[in-house]
Amino acid sequence: MLKKPKIKIDAFGFQPGDTILSKYEIIDKLGSGWEGEVYKIKEIATDIERTAKIFFPQRNIRNKASRFYARKLHKLRQCHIVIHYHNEETIYIDGIPITVLISEYVEGALFSDFLQKFPRKRLTPFQALHLLYALARGIEEIHLRNDYHGDLHTDNIIVNRFGLNFHLKLLDMFHWGSPTKNNRNYDLTCLVRIFYESLGGAKYYAKLPKEIKYICCGLKDSLICKRFKTVSQLREYLEKMQWK
Repeated sequence: MLKKPKIKIDAFGFQPGDTILSKYEIIDKLGSGWEGEVYKIKEIATDIERTAKIFFPQRNIRNKASRFYARKLHKLRQCHIVIHYHNEETIYIDGIPITVLISEYVEGALFSDFLQKFPRKRLTPFQALHLLYALARGIEEIHLRNDYHGDLHTDNIIVNRFGLNFHLKLLDMFHWGSPTKNNRNYDLTCLVRIFYESLGGAKYYAKLPKEIKYICCGLKDSLICKRFKTVSQLREYLEKMQWK
């Protein structure tokens, strides 16, 4: 049986200006989760901004979690919606080795925050369709490489650019499990749920055009998966859909 580290770390507490390995300077904390904390950093030698995901040791026994995460990002490195992984580092806190994964830093806003800037905190139907299409194209690339995301929601999508279309990046490609049909279907239903939420959710649903409701399927997972058997089918439908 694998032994957990004797010292449990639930927070690192790095502050702006702190340095890691004399190579990286902490710029800001971006967030935290079950497996660790994420920081915006600057590579001191080059002045290039990066992202550092620092794993809590009790959540990363024998580097199993960090290796899974790094290998998944590497496998999906050709997918435009996936953040690029760079390298692994090790730091020591009270003699405990702590794994740090360095990846690209993406400018932008979490989609949940991005929505707050719009009137009534919702997108118009055409804007929401552009969002859904960008997400479907990105997830399709992942599925075609025999993988999946597994935890899509408005707090792990970064909006890098918004204009004629959305430029998006995904966070937390960390879900454990095999790329089964059920897991890919879950990605599909999550896309539709994000689409629904971007339009204002239940408060505005009744007045939405029937073309929009056709995609949402009343948020019934079984109906969504019957109507669009794959994310590719959803993407193809969006490319061909017409307003009556």
